[in-house]
Amino acid sequence: MSKESKRIEALVYHAKPTPGKIKVVPTKKYATQRDLSLAYSPGVAEPCLEIDKDVNNVYKYTAKGNLVAVISNGTAVLGLGNIGPEASKPVMEGKGLLFKIFADIDVFDIEVDTEDVETFIETVKHIAPTFGGINLEDIKAPEAFEIERRLKEELDIPVMHDDQHGTAIISAAALINALEIAEKRIEDVKIVVSGAGAAAISCTRLYKECGAKAENIVMLDSKGVIRKDRANLTSQKTEFATDREIDTLEDAMKDADVFIGLSMADIVSPEMLKTMAKNPIVFAMANPDPEINYDLACKTRDDIIMATGRSDHPNQVNNVLGFPFIFRGALDVRATKINEAMKMAAVKALSRLAKEPVPEQVNIAYGETRLAFGKDYIIPKPFDPRLIGEVPPAVAKAAMESGVAQETIEDWDAYKESLLERLGSDNKVVRLLLNRAKTNPKRVVFAEADRLDVLKAAQIVHDEGIAKPILLGRKETIEALMSEIEFEADLPIIDPKSDEETDRKNRYGDAFWQMNKRKGETQYSARKVMRERNYFAAMMVNKGDADALISGYSRSYPSVVKPMLELIGLAKGAARIATTNILLTQRGPMFLSDTAININPTSEDLVTIAKMTSKTVKLFGMDPVMAMISYSNFGSSTDASAQKVNEAVNYLHKTYPEMIVDGELQTDFALNPKMLQDIFPFSKLAGRKVNTLIFPNLDSANITYKLLKELNKAESIGPIMMGMRKPVHILQLGASVDEIVNMTAIAVIDAQEREKRARK
Repeated sequence: MSKESKRIEALVYHAKPTPGKIKVVPTKKYATQRDLSLAYSPGVAEPCLEIDKDVNNVYKYTAKGNLVAVISNGTAVLGLGNIGPEASKPVMEGKGLLFKIFADIDVFDIEVDTEDVETFIETVKHIAPTFGGINLEDIKAPEAFEIERRLKEELDIPVMHDDQHGTAIISAAALINALEIAEKRIEDVKIVVSGAGAAAISCTRLYKECGAKAENIVMLDSKGVIRKDRANLTSQKTEFATDREIDTLEDAMKDADVFIGLSMADIVSPEMLKTMAKNPIVFAMANPDPEINYDLACKTRDDIIMATGRSDHPNQVNNVLGFPFIFRGALDVRATKINEAMKMAAVKALSRLAKEPVPEQVNIAYGETRLAFGKDYIIPKPFDPRLIGEVPPAVAKAAMESGVAQETIEDWDAYKESLLERLGSDNKVVRLLLNRAKTNPKRVVFAEADRLDVLKAAQIVHDEGIAKPILLGRKETIEALMSEIEFEADLPIIDPKSDEETDRKNRYGDAFWQMNKRKGETQYSARKVMRERNYFAAMMVNKGDADALISGYSRSYPSVVKPMLELIGLAKGAARIATTNILLTQRGPMFLSDTAININPTSEDLVTIAKMTSKTVKLFGMDPVMAMISYSNFGSSTDASAQKVNEAVNYLHKTYPEMIVDGELQTDFALNPKMLQDIFPFSKLAGRKVNTLIFPNLDSANITYKLLKELNKAESIGPIMMGMRKPVHILQLGASVDEIVNMTAIAVIDAQEREKRARK
């Protein structure tokens, strides 16, 4: 994708279908006049009076306790500099989005039109009663230091400038672990800090809190080494001025143990790296390009322990590991500030978490066999679901112990459970899916690439490194559409009807004939059918000319399934094929089977579908908790439709006792743990959160998933084909671009898994 195309894509993303990235959503009923009279006049007077009696009741009756202000004046935005408050708003909305999806914290973004420190401080103080906490963002140094210091002193709610402390906390956790691996003590190491802005100052202060010695630290700004004999130093720079007689980064790097980069790209040379001490620790955190290229650094020193700010290398120093969870813990005990004890608690929690066994879900997301503490894994991954259960409790406990908490937590296990429940509304599945596909992209045939939406999806998966597209269809049409959407890539474009493909069509046709010559197929008809793109695409996968295929955008599901079954067939040991859909719901990901293939499955079929779905759920790093759905509960009906479900469950219980599955169950009992526990406490699902539904027939499964998708705007991934011999995935008619991209990622992961199994 060209630079201009990316620019337009970013603009469209922010503008359509609704401008911006966040909105306010009511949390109470508002359908009736009674609801409205409680929400506003006259009912609203009652909580107002209670708050007037005791101002702390504002946390009881309003959203203040879960509301953070992200405030900026736009003077130091990302890498854009001083672009002003209005231009900073997209960034602040983005920060609000991250707060919500990682820690379920609501945000109002506030852009203040002043560069005057006093005016800014007074503005924030005047609006502070609205919020439970304040996140300062993108304010230039040195003003940022004074603004944060004053607001922390003068307000009774948590205030944090994330540009300073976020990077400091994450990098400090990484540094502690890196030093352990390098077998060095923080009190002894020589540290070079390139950069003297808000983040660099805060990082270095926190390293000192962790035990680093001031005399062992050298800091540089754009003018070189910050020395005590330099004139006109700010108070912050004076704090880290050295009396060593050195002037350049090259001088500072000699025999240094640690390099911290918060400056600009490519300022560290391989020669400088070679002069560092044994087992050097290099955190090159300039974005998007680090102070030294990751691969170059690792090639130069095989003993290096390196981190960057980038997601495409190990050890990403990413602020999202910190600020959502730090504010979560602070809000949950109504802390009056975020103090050093709370920050250090976050450092230790992150450091500790990196040393614990990594959940399979995280390994799967990053395409790893087993992530383990070591030089390539010194800090947790941003997608690690344990973060919300580990960091907020540590921060909350530190707030209580340091005397800044106004509420206490007695039951820490219950608190941790409540934090993990918040992830139900945070659907990370798509991010995990795409990230995993990128670890080892495969060749995917797009059988309908001359359709605009299919080609747009192919463009996205190519540009994002999710897959390597092979485009099937009319070549002139594809090239014209590529030009229209500025899809500039040297990709294979194949038209099965073209004379250019005659040799390949004949080879594929002959192979098909050999498979079917005793089933009424002639060589002529076998060659002729290869003009059909779905037959051609399936044979490409069969012959290893592609790893997976995507089709079905413009044709009915059965018409696409037929050639796949004829050419590719069932996987070894598979009795039939089936599909499952993932719905990303408010309660978390839900797997629904079978949504596209089996019209009226028998009890034996339901057993097969349940087993295949269980494997698919595990593919996403989740433990399947499966309900076999019916209109009846546990034998309450003797009708054949209910009885077949009952029989399937009995067979699964007897033959696969380790599977967490039960039924037959009505859907509300399956999805309401309290109802199930109260009425059917004997169920294997009692006390568990169901994440998989197996339906008794195609009617119920297909209707349910499409109803939920349209009425609740739940994102759907699927139908995911199960039981095929090769990675073949068929779209629903008229699938959206996002759905095609997601299904492509599924196809890539399917191919990855089959490749792994083949190697064993």
